[in-house]
Amino acid sequence: MLIADLPRTERPRERLSALGPTALADRELLSMLLGTGGPGTGAHALAERLLATFGSIPALARAHPTDLTALPGIGWAKAATLVSAFELARRAGCVEARRQVTSTLDLVDLAAPLLRGRTRERLVVVICDTANRVLHCEVVSEGSAERSLVPVREVIVSVLRRDGQAFALAHNHPAGDPTPSPADREATDRIEQAAGAVGLRFLDHVVLTDAGWARVCD
Repeated sequence: MLIADLPRTERPRERLSALGPTALADRELLSMLLGTGGPGTGAHALAERLLATFGSIPALARAHPTDLTALPGIGWAKAATLVSAFELARRAGCVEARRQVTSTLDLVDLAAPLLRGRTRERLVVVICDTANRVLHCEVVSEGSAERSLVPVREVIVSVLRRDGQAFALAHNHPAGDPTPSPADREATDRIEQAAGAVGLRFLDHVVLTDAGWARVCD
């Protein structure tokens, strides 16, 4: 059944307006993000297909855009909408109370919402002012076969573009072991040298997993 065929009081938008978002089922919330279905398929049915394919909302939130577009009825526009919505939700979960990097734990709290639950390695830079107050958290790299996870130039440019005076790095190990690799330590040394060359303070670098973390810097 198409959403337009439902009684007005049973349509997701009307139910959201009358009852609030918590009253809606997962498929109803997804159907509103999707907007439309595919050929011969309504948004409700497409939402149910997504849930059946990925098994749960958390699994769907971790899906890569290419995984989404492999599903009939999900083109790039719908995949981008879903990925953007889940990314906003993750950012909304960032810890706001600690907005100063005074310890490695502060860095972990800031970076965890952007790293945990990811299926690919990604690098986050936390940009700070002279008092280590956080100006911005930014994803600067996502692991692939074609590029280094820690692109030195892009990290430094990101900090300077935000008028940062200091910065810290965090990245994830999706396999679950937070132990820094030799490549992690080598990249950290290169970043520290590059930061000193342009007058920036390099604060820290941590590796996060869903269950723990480890410090890269000695």
